[in-house]
Amino acid sequence: MEKIRCGWCEKDDLYRKYHDEEWGKPIYDDETIFEFLILESFQAGLSWYTILAKRENFRKAFDHFDYKKIAGYSDQKIEELINNAGIIRNRLKILATITNAKKFVEIQKEFGSFSNYIWGFINGKPIDNKPKALSDVPATTEISDLISKDLKKRGFKFMGSTVIYAHMQATGMVNDHLESCFIRK
Repeated sequence: MEKIRCGWCEKDDLYRKYHDEEWGKPIYDDETIFEFLILESFQAGLSWYTILAKRENFRKAFDHFDYKKIAGYSDQKIEELINNAGIIRNRLKILATITNAKKFVEIQKEFGSFSNYIWGFINGKPIDNKPKALSDVPATTEISDLISKDLKKRGFKFMGSTVIYAHMQATGMVNDHLESCFIRK
């Protein structure tokens, strides 16, 4: 019998694998949270499929999302990234990644971990929206607005409310699997 999934992931195996194995599962480790923050920031204005297809290239290009290394990237490394056809070669997003890595470390110092900080907005427990249809899934919420505003105030770049809500979905802060989806069973 065919598994019933959320409609957005029926495109192909790459989407199905991501949906089945990662999307919406709570993540509390800073390394993975940072990876998704960066991937979501590169996705702004593009499709998530484009990012997933280039994910391994991003991992290699950005030292497996080692935010401490990224925070110290040189001009030479920036040029190397801009010339890397395997990733999204947007100078502003690349520079934002370096800024965001530095700010990420600052939040870790203040809160003990970035996970403590971001999960603190929802008291450490995932929000389960139980949507019946894709049209019930919002692009932003009051909480994503609040997190986005706070991150921007702290100096983060490319962290609009839509990016943050997608990050919340990806890292399981929000469960937006449709009620009919097999993941809910």
